[in-house]
Amino acid sequence: MERGRMMERETENEKNSQDKLVELGSSLAKSNKGTVYILTIVGQIEGHQVLSENTKTTKYEHVLPLLAGIEESDEIDGVLLLLNTVGGDIEAGLAIAEMVAGMKKPTVSLVLGGGHSIGVPLAVCARRSFIAPTASMTIHPVRMTGMVIGAPQTFRYFSRIQEQIVDFVTANSKISAKDFEDYMMATGKMATDVGTILYGKEAVECGLIDKLGGLSDALGYLHKLIGNEKKHTRPGKNAEISITQ
Repeated sequence: MERGRMMERETENEKNSQDKLVELGSSLAKSNKGTVYILTIVGQIEGHQVLSENTKTTKYEHVLPLLAGIEESDEIDGVLLLLNTVGGDIEAGLAIAEMVAGMKKPTVSLVLGGGHSIGVPLAVCARRSFIAPTASMTIHPVRMTGMVIGAPQTFRYFSRIQEQIVDFVTANSKISAKDFEDYMMATGKMATDVGTILYGKEAVECGLIDKLGGLSDALGYLHKLIGNEKKHTRPGKNAEISITQ
């Protein structure tokens, strides 16, 4: 009887995991090193307006309560954030980034494919950020779609949003505000646009991303953070930790 109930619970847990994988692109990985929640940020970050059904989106109203639940869970030891995003809604992207940056649990991000636009704050919000050699990141000024009132207040509003992004990125990475703004406002780097595209090695060299690496590197560092957490030590975002293979 008890064995039957255990099998039912296991089946239900497997179904819940499959549902989360389909709905949120997330999964729970358990090993003797700890339990890691794997969360993907893909496509376009959807904000207050619903995007087309043909658009691959990450919905912030799904991610925010999920992150709060992870932080409170006794069963989850750390979070691996996988990014391949073109950007999207600024407020929604910053909200997710602030949630991750404010977590006490170990967090590691890995940029795969792209971490463009508002994906840049999302890439640097974890305690340690990694980027694949072939991945790219687009840094550009704030844009807005729809009707724009041609007044000085509009320009100031744009400027203040841009300041918030610069402040967040520089506070959570090693890049200086001047260098980041130079990348943001560069001309001649992109066709019909203002800004800069950085690839894996370039993103690390300028201090935007911490390390060049892949999945095993990101997971290895996260497990190291989890091990330190279990020993009641909590290193800062830029603290160096040696990882041996």
